[in-house]
Amino acid sequence: MDETTGRVSAPAIVAYAGGAAAHSAAAAERLFPGEFEFVAVPSFVEVVRAAVEREVAYGVLPIESSLVGPIAETHDLLWDSPLSIVAETAIPIRHLLVARTHIPLDRVRIVRSHPAALEQCRNLLASLPQAKAIAAATTADAAAQVAESEDEGEVAIASERAARLHGLAIIASDIGDHPEAYTRFVSLATHTRLDGPHGAWRTAFSFVTDHRAGALHDAIEPFARHKLDLVQLVSRPIPHSPWSYRFDAVLAAHPLEEEAHRALAEVRSRVRRLRVFGSYPAGA
Repeated sequence: MDETTGRVSAPAIVAYAGGAAAHSAAAAERLFPGEFEFVAVPSFVEVVRAAVEREVAYGVLPIESSLVGPIAETHDLLWDSPLSIVAETAIPIRHLLVARTHIPLDRVRIVRSHPAALEQCRNLLASLPQAKAIAAATTADAAAQVAESEDEGEVAIASERAARLHGLAIIASDIGDHPEAYTRFVSLATHTRLDGPHGAWRTAFSFVTDHRAGALHDAIEPFARHKLDLVQLVSRPIPHSPWSYRFDAVLAAHPLEEEAHRALAEVRSRVRRLRVFGSYPAGA
């Protein structure tokens, strides 16, 4: 067993969304610094499918932005899949505006990028009222689309890595609304890590409460009583169940620690459904 990433099945292949220029590629290399083979797939859905069907040992997806919060698509894919989070890391995100050639900003007509990147660059988009923002599957895909386009007014919000790999010119650097931006990435697998509560750990889980006053308070009260920290708590619509909601959460503890084990057992008895999405060492 690898102490950083958990059990490895053969072949040790890691899937991520986007091409070699994607932020996910950099995160995958950081999560798996040893002898692993990396494969790029077109979308978040394909990462999950490949991991579920064991075509790869691990999948890597972004799960949270320090600026815009949880990545909804990843949360929803976890809810619908049998995968567990087995590791996490956070990498700095620097957004650049890139194009095939250097052009003035007033000639920009189309801006392509992932929705999270577009959200993090609102000020830039507001300064380009003549430009239309178009979502791409990843920032790397956006850069590739611009590299293949014959429209000089088409640009992408992408990374320096993407600009370099696709031979694109950097029109503007550090275009994010905030200078300090990070994205947290997780590695996913068909197994769950329980290799001992040593050091700082996280436990990701989701629960559904009854529709009654005070249900959420009752559900999370055990964590306060057992002096446990919930480092994340967000509500999400339940796919395929209109107007129903769940709560996705992360606990700063290992599920085998006595207090965490007791608290989770109490929560389970107070909610309609509780599902643990994995335990893993706390990343940077």
